[in-house]
Amino acid sequence: MKRSLQEIAEAVEARVLGDGSAEVRGVASIGSASEHDLVFVEEEKYLLRALQCGAGAVIAGEFAVGSSTAGSAGKPLLISRYPKLAFARAARFLQEANRGGHNVGIHATAVVRPPSRLAPGVVVEEYAVIAEDAEIGEGARIGPGCAIGRGVKIGRACEVYPHVTIYPGTTLGDRVIVHAGAVLGSDGFGYVRDPKSRRYEKFPQAGKLLIEDDVEIGANTTIDRGALDETRIGRGTKIDNLVHIGHNCRLGENVVIAAQTGLSGSIVIENDVVLGGQVGIGEHAHIEEGVMLGGQGGVLPNKVLRGKGVAFWGTPAQPVRQYLKQLAALARLGKKR
Repeated sequence: MKRSLQEIAEAVEARVLGDGSAEVRGVASIGSASEHDLVFVEEEKYLLRALQCGAGAVIAGEFAVGSSTAGSAGKPLLISRYPKLAFARAARFLQEANRGGHNVGIHATAVVRPPSRLAPGVVVEEYAVIAEDAEIGEGARIGPGCAIGRGVKIGRACEVYPHVTIYPGTTLGDRVIVHAGAVLGSDGFGYVRDPKSRRYEKFPQAGKLLIEDDVEIGANTTIDRGALDETRIGRGTKIDNLVHIGHNCRLGENVVIAAQTGLSGSIVIENDVVLGGQVGIGEHAHIEEGVMLGGQGGVLPNKVLRGKGVAFWGTPAQPVRQYLKQLAALARLGKKR
């Protein structure tokens, strides 16, 4: 399904230079674009290449206004202060437009057990199973082979990809995206050892998992529910593939977590924290607002990292400048020996 440039401009808060009635249906890179695609440039030095490619239109910054290069090309432009952000929003707008043409409803092989409540526009695809008392909001899509537990609540316009498992006691807000193979709300890793028999007995894992609006969860990621309370993932947080988040963790808003990161139980991560790949954090640690922790960084249990905008690295994690000085000192000692 195509959309006019004027429609896209209004959706992404850009303005059109040229033919606003021209239509596109997708986005692409400059190297692979066709006449039906939209591309973007963030720097003026790439503008000529974008204008000469096969794309139907270009999203560019204010540098393109009045450019002789743009004027001679005759290709429509969408002007935005933040071209890459506008491009991302345009891609989502076009994707939603294309999705609107798909069939809605429950596939014949899916199982929806009453008294579950499905709002208008919900799609339940092949072999998905929705247990009793589940609630699914308007426009949500449940992919093939998903298992949605009893009493689970899923908000509006959520996208749950194939073979996702959502345990009872889990709530998803609106516009949550869950990629294939993720497991949400499973038991946390909690045991009590009997000093006589030396055997481990399971500690109750009876809490809940709450995922707020606009969260995205990567493929094969696992998030445990609380032991007795709740695990909470804050609004706008983005979690990569193969991440594990233990029970009772509380993540703030707009947190970013890269792949293969592991969080032990009862960790607090405040707003706008960025965690690189393969980060490991011990139980009861506290990462304060705006901290950035580099790849393979490690935080010991009960420790606090603070410093908005400060980058940490290493194990145990410390400010990156301090860490690099220590590495340099070790290198000098090695040469002396």
